[in-house]
Amino acid sequence: MSPTRFAAAALVAAASAVAHPAAASAPAAGAQAPAHVRQYLPEVRLAGSGRLTWYGLHVYDAALFVAPGFDLANAAALPFALELTYARRLGGKGIAEASRDEIERLGFGTEEQRARWHEQMLKLFPDVEKGRRLAGVNVPGTGARFYYDGRLLGSIDDPVFARAFFAIWLDERTRAPQLRESLLRTLPLRTAGI
Repeated sequence: MSPTRFAAAALVAAASAVAHPAAASAPAAGAQAPAHVRQYLPEVRLAGSGRLTWYGLHVYDAALFVAPGFDLANAAALPFALELTYARRLGGKGIAEASRDEIERLGFGTEEQRARWHEQMLKLFPDVEKGRRLAGVNVPGTGARFYYDGRLLGSIDDPVFARAFFAIWLDERTRAPQLRESLLRTLPLRTAGI
C-alpha cells in the first residue's frame, strides 16, 4: 500500500481503529503543553490523550489541550489544540486528502470550499516521520494554525474550515469514537458535536 493510501486509510478507516486512553508516548496528565500551545492557551491543561491503531498498526498518539472552562458545545469559539505524534511515516498529500474526505463525509463546506481547503492543506501539511508532531490550534474567529515539531507551518484563516477540520476527531460522527472519548475524557460534556 502506498504511503498516500495508507495515510488516507488510517484516517478514514478508523471504524476498525482502537483507541488506547493512556498511550505511552502521549503527554501525561500533568505534562506541560508545548510552547506553541501555551502561546494560545496560557492556562492550558490536557483534556485527554489516546492512541490510534489501525488493524494493529500504531498510527499516531493524539492529545487535546484546552483552557479551563472548555465547553465542547461551544468549541469553535474557544482556543484549543490537537497534537498528533506520529508512529510511522505518512505523506502530507495523503493526510490532506484524508482530511478533505472526512470533512466531506461529515458534511462541512461546499464543494468549492472543500477544494480550496484541500489546496491549502496540500501546501501546509508536510510528510511526517515516526516521532514527529503535527499540531493544529483553533484560533476563534480566525481559523486554524498548524505546527510541525513546534515550528509554525502556516494557517488556514477560515473559521468554517477550523470547525470542519477539528470535527474529524471531536464530532460525534467521527470514525474514531473511542479516540474521541479518550481525548474528551476529563471534560464534563462529551456528547455535543463541535
